[in-house]
Amino acid sequence: MSPREPGAPAATPLATPLTFKPGRIAVYLALLVLGGLVGVAGSLAQGGWFPGGLVLALLATAGLFLGGLYATGTQLGLGAPAAGWLIATIGLSMGRAEGDAAFAAGAGPLVYLLGGMVVAVMCATMSRLPQPGTKSGRLGK
Repeated sequence: MSPREPGAPAATPLATPLTFKPGRIAVYLALLVLGGLVGVAGSLAQGGWFPGGLVLALLATAGLFLGGLYATGTQLGLGAPAAGWLIATIGLSMGRAEGDAAFAAGAGPLVYLLGGMVVAVMCATMSRLPQPGTKSGRLGK
């Protein structure tokens, strides 16, 4: 049983549907949890060691986002840790009814929150994975 008709053109990678296998789902869930852990660790590091901790936390988020992108080869590999990071950092920034909050007042937490979102958008839009099946444009090569 062939997936296409004999005379039909071959499907491009963009036209093929995504298939979610249990292993791939487990990888995306692990990236989601890892994104949450990096968000919590970054929120503690940026407040504890202010200038250096903020840079270290933003570099860790960029490394995780790009690592997820290249490990899975899909944009969803970047989106899963970014979603986990965003859920963790927004949850920590909300505070409690007693007035306790994980983030202190000041510019550092704002730079971490907005900077992490900017890093996620930059990683998603500027990094391009090599497309499978690309061939030389020259004839006979």
